[in-house]
Amino acid sequence: MEDRGSVISIKFSYDMKVLAVQRSQKSVEFVNFTNGNIDTMEYSQTCKGKSTRIIGFNWTNINEVVFITDHGIEFYQVVPEKRSLKSLKTFSVSANWFVWLPESAVLLLSAGPYGNSIHPFHFRAGMVYKLPKFEIDIPVIPKPAKLCLLERDVFMANIYGQLYIVVVRHQAKAGAPGAEVVLYLLQKESPARKTDVLRLDMSGRFALHIVDNLVVVHHQASKTSMIFDIKLDGESDGYVTYHHPVLSPLPMKPSIIRPVDAPLGAELVECELYSQSWIVFQPNVVIDAKLGCLWYVQLKLEPLVTMIPDKCKLIDLLLLRRDCKMVILTVCKQMLTPGTQTNLSTIARIFDKLNKVYRQFLDIESQNQQMETFSSREPTATRVQHNPAVIDQSDMYTHVFSVFVDNKDIKHKFMVAVLIEYIRSLNQFQIPVQHYLYELVINTLVQHNCFYQLHQFLQYHVLSDSKPIACLLLSLESVYPPAHQLALDMLKRLSTANEEIIEVLLSKQ
Repeated sequence: MEDRGSVISIKFSYDMKVLAVQRSQKSVEFVNFTNGNIDTMEYSQTCKGKSTRIIGFNWTNINEVVFITDHGIEFYQVVPEKRSLKSLKTFSVSANWFVWLPESAVLLLSAGPYGNSIHPFHFRAGMVYKLPKFEIDIPVIPKPAKLCLLERDVFMANIYGQLYIVVVRHQAKAGAPGAEVVLYLLQKESPARKTDVLRLDMSGRFALHIVDNLVVVHHQASKTSMIFDIKLDGESDGYVTYHHPVLSPLPMKPSIIRPVDAPLGAELVECELYSQSWIVFQPNVVIDAKLGCLWYVQLKLEPLVTMIPDKCKLIDLLLLRRDCKMVILTVCKQMLTPGTQTNLSTIARIFDKLNKVYRQFLDIESQNQQMETFSSREPTATRVQHNPAVIDQSDMYTHVFSVFVDNKDIKHKFMVAVLIEYIRSLNQFQIPVQHYLYELVINTLVQHNCFYQLHQFLQYHVLSDSKPIACLLLSLESVYPPAHQLALDMLKRLSTANEEIIEVLLSKQ
């Protein structure tokens, strides 16, 4: 491209076929690319109005671009074949700055003397929709009026499938020590609503990331990061929920690199964390401009197991994370192992948490099957997504209750109590109990000669009727003679096992 001066902003279209370059505050130039080759002819679009200046621009679709000016927005369709632009829509707003979220195609415009009047716009193919405007709270209103809500303190984020406007408030309201992060839920039909406040209890420079639906707040002065989960319980005043960090502030794991200008055999060096040269991008990118390095911030779940002593809180946190299944199963196994054993009431609460998600998964699967059944009538029906952290009975049997076999130091009364609690929880959520869990209870009782307790469990239907259980009872006749009659009674109650009953009776002849 011909050098026509310094570049303010440069962006490719989504299909990489048109490059847009802003060199001035009055116009944006465009150049086509065909098979990676640049077109020699450029074309440009000037903003409307003599006094109007372009603050920035963004691609909203493959051949659609929006100019953000100090007078509002100008929405254009780019026609590469004709090397021209067609105006689609304009909105007049005296704008201070803007924030853009590509994956949701939502634009926020800041207006007003304080910058806290926010105008959201939602873009779709060839269309732009103006959402209800709203105001962001300002703790202290300056006199005389001046811009106090800055672009650097506002960004948008998708958290748990909902779009939030995230605002860093360096000066919290009276009574709140340190800074805060305020979350506003963006809504289509009504103004954005303040839903959550993250209490930082620190002051200074902050940067934010969204990692696995967690809000990660980096604090430069202390060189630590805080993790917040808005799905976990907090203090609520009926309108807004106030959250504290899930963990105490901790530093990120250092990164070891070879300096760019160092020879091949040079020693690796540890990067300075929370450096002044760090630039943060959403949702989880860190660029060190000085080193020329880029990182993705990620969360390791395994260390959380020892960092959060409250097992119920730990499970609540883990259930909402990606790739958490094996970590949850590890926590459950530790709860049953001597030395790290947890009391039965806590274990019962955790079983309920796991089975609540399990029940939701079964309901969604049933719903998806129904949708597939009627898919010939409604071809556009989409499958409902479910929580990835589904711990089913086979998982518990294989990875958790196996500790009862591996560890001989566990008291049999505790084993039986845990298994019965798990069965109770499954029944509470109306989940059919698999026969191998009942078999594990029966075998544990038999191994420890607890025949009276076994008899009670069967008599009061703690262990549900099934053919596999009846067959197991028949095999126990040599060690517990009443098991034979218990098995026959169970087969009779099933009313689908007449042939089996006849076989059992004949075998006695």
